[in-house]
Amino acid sequence: MAPPQSIAAAAALAATAAAVVLSSLLYGRKCGRLAARVRELEAALAAAAEKAASERRGRVRAQQSLRRALSEREPRSGEATPAKAAAAPVSYPMAPIGTVQSCFSTRNGTPRQPLVVTLARATVALDPARVPAAALEGLASYSHCWILYVFHLNTDLDKIWKDPARSKLKAKVRVPRLKGGKMGVLATRSPHRPNPIGLSVAKVEAVDGHAVLLSGVDLVDGTPVLDIKPYLPYSDSVKGAAVPGWLEQVDGALAVESIHFSEQFISALPLCWVHAQKQSLYASADEFQDLIKQVLSWDIRSLSQRIRPHQVNIETETNHHYGEEADENHVDGACSGVIYHLHLEGIDVSYRIDQGSNIVVEDATLLPGAGNQNRHGYLAWRDKLGCSCL
Repeated sequence: MAPPQSIAAAAALAATAAAVVLSSLLYGRKCGRLAARVRELEAALAAAAEKAASERRGRVRAQQSLRRALSEREPRSGEATPAKAAAAPVSYPMAPIGTVQSCFSTRNGTPRQPLVVTLARATVALDPARVPAAALEGLASYSHCWILYVFHLNTDLDKIWKDPARSKLKAKVRVPRLKGGKMGVLATRSPHRPNPIGLSVAKVEAVDGHAVLLSGVDLVDGTPVLDIKPYLPYSDSVKGAAVPGWLEQVDGALAVESIHFSEQFISALPLCWVHAQKQSLYASADEFQDLIKQVLSWDIRSLSQRIRPHQVNIETETNHHYGEEADENHVDGACSGVIYHLHLEGIDVSYRIDQGSNIVVEDATLLPGAGNQNRHGYLAWRDKLGCSCL
């Protein structure tokens, strides 16, 4: 007869073996359930991916159908339908993502090119419904960016968009540097183009929420913005790029000889500045005076105003920034003492220019309603900019 200790040891061993077998069975059953669950999830994922791909294909087909529908124009009443109509161009409807709040309230005085007036500032206020603030993450790390926008003040937009058949593209436009000489529109920066789209590079000063502060701009207040892209020196700056001789030879053709500020202007500016500074992108009246000097250092008058400075019709004269059909370079009188007006930051700056291209800035007056605009002015940017004054 076996001793009791041996019987107890055998019983413990048998119990351990049974536990191991039971654990193995339970583990195998659990692994089977997990494997089945993985297969179910993989099948669900594949079904979801196929559904997404199908929806994507459906959206692409819908977009293609929409573009075809938009490109097809029904003939107007009384308009004959050609026997074999040419294929209509595809249309790509777009909507602005934001609006420019610029120091230039009118087209007159807005620089002809970006970065020419380094003190020229603007805020691009983006539409939160279209562009979330997160879309601007990382933009402040770039020194410059591209702004794509619409020349919304062109006087021929109604023809281009509402009645394209009546819109006739001018193949050649007058170039200020050629003193009225014409050049092919696609060889110039003229705003009157087949599509009124502008492209400007600007310095990124700060980003705050849905707003971007820029300097060196050539954008008029209220300009609709289509897109913002970072400036990439390695691809956007082309080494050895060449320009036509007419651009190089007459670089100083639009420069003025001298700019002087009258005592009347110097005494009037601080009074205007008290009302304008809250909405302004400039920290002081002195800095604003430097902006005026930079803007006027290039003759901002239109070609016809330079040729006939005392016979100017402000309703029909050419405007240098927005084409040949309107002019906002306002003029008072028709004598040798003609006075020109420049509107900046809600202030009307009046000046004279003589035959030798010497400018005297005579006075400054506050424009009506200048202090009531809802603008992203300097005070709103002050904390974001730190102690730098741009």
